[in-house]
Amino acid sequence: EFWDHVKVDLFPDAVYVFTPKSQIMALPRGATVVDFAYAIHSNVGDQTAAAKINGEQVPLRTELKNGDVVEVITAPLSTPNPAWLGFVRTGRARSKIRHYLKTLAQAESQGLGEKLLLQALRAEGMEKLPDEDPRRAPIWEKLLRFTGSRSRAELLTDIGLGKRIASIVAKRLVAYMAEEGLRPDALLLTRERYTAHETVSQGAVTLDGSENSSVQYAHCCRPIPGDDIIGYLGHGEGLVVHTAECQVGRRLQQKDAERFFAVEWADEPVRPFETGVVVTVGHGKGVLARVAVALAGAEADITHVEMPDDTGQDAADLNFIIAVRDRTHLDAVLRQLRRTPSVLGARRAHPGN
Repeated sequence: EFWDHVKVDLFPDAVYVFTPKSQIMALPRGATVVDFAYAIHSNVGDQTAAAKINGEQVPLRTELKNGDVVEVITAPLSTPNPAWLGFVRTGRARSKIRHYLKTLAQAESQGLGEKLLLQALRAEGMEKLPDEDPRRAPIWEKLLRFTGSRSRAELLTDIGLGKRIASIVAKRLVAYMAEEGLRPDALLLTRERYTAHETVSQGAVTLDGSENSSVQYAHCCRPIPGDDIIGYLGHGEGLVVHTAECQVGRRLQQKDAERFFAVEWADEPVRPFETGVVVTVGHGKGVLARVAVALAGAEADITHVEMPDDTGQDAADLNFIIAVRDRTHLDAVLRQLRRTPSVLGARRAHPGN
């Protein structure tokens, strides 16, 4: 107790905690379990899954107190969570988390760039990208000189971020491949150009919701599985997905057609998607609660709601953003809402409006 008082007097901005092996560690006051984990080692921080303080499991955002015995529980598959940046206090933890997230974003953008370049290459009659072996090295060397990229990875990342147009790169790549004796497949070329007018090409980018920062779903139309969709490669923002009916997407397509790519939904998306719903209700006590219960009963999570000012009207529109699995699920949600007392109508917010 005496030592605790001395430490507080001499170092009022520090907190002193113990590892399970009784090693003392000093951290800034307000530091959390995650700060502690990164102070031990960056790998420990990156793989932090849970933690105990004085033998009891606690949330990772828990602030440490003098004398706490802190145990970090790691898991090989655990990775830094962007939410950690909202509560860590040390510069070391913050920089390590940001570095991981930046590296992850680059890897995702590179993967997207490879898909987009392959799709554009197929439209030119080439089945696949040139191999990375010594025989094909001249192709990549010429392409990198043409684009000014330092490496294949950098080029693909730039394509995924929208800094370079895949179709332009693909045309030059085909020319370099032809110089090395690789010729377009006439049958593939015909099939790709035919399917581009009929349905999504075999080279389309498939979306299942696991793309994270490399793919964004436009807020103007909020596409969900089951919608016809188009993909726009924004400048430095990756692939932005719009519904085919979205007026914003259509204007972009008229203005910048070469930045649009074929996209399609995966058979089994891995997460719910947000969409807008307008619920018209009569005035009365407990109306919002009844609507919320109906949405919960239909397994639709509310992520945002806007209520109009009380204008004295007999009816009002409640604007919800909800998370649903697909259009079939959305239809079931709307049916449930329409059966709810005091609900006069329910519809999806018009895409693109």
